[in-house]
Amino acid sequence: MKKIVFLLTMTALAALFNAQKVQQKEVPASVQKSFQKQFPTVKEVKWEKENGNYEAGFKSKEAETTVVIDPFGKILETENEIGINALSVPIKSYLAKNYPHQKIKEAAKITDAKGVVTYEAEMKGKDLIFDSKGNFLREIKN
Repeated sequence: MKKIVFLLTMTALAALFNAQKVQQKEVPASVQKSFQKQFPTVKEVKWEKENGNYEAGFKSKEAETTVVIDPFGKILETENEIGINALSVPIKSYLAKNYPHQKIKEAAKITDAKGVVTYEAEMKGKDLIFDSKGNFLREIKN
């Protein structure tokens, strides 16, 4: 019983430290200014703090968008939700071959600060990352 309580406590703490929801007033002015400059028409934003950076989540043209901004206001990456059918043929082929009995939950296009585009396919318990040509890069466990 003690082991179960300990494991539940550790899991809760890990989740708490991994991504914390924050109020807009807790987000540094440099972060908010950078966000507003890039997305001036967005009004409803949900903020989280993760690994020292700030993550702004909002709906853009009916799709979910997430922007990761460092504490100094530099945009590190932008993630735009895309339809599963928008994934390229090489990505879908890789998933069909290597994960034949798993369903794709969500897909996203990620653009980093240098303009490098990657794609993400979310499946049960993992995110699979591909380059812009559809080559598999890595698996991230959730």
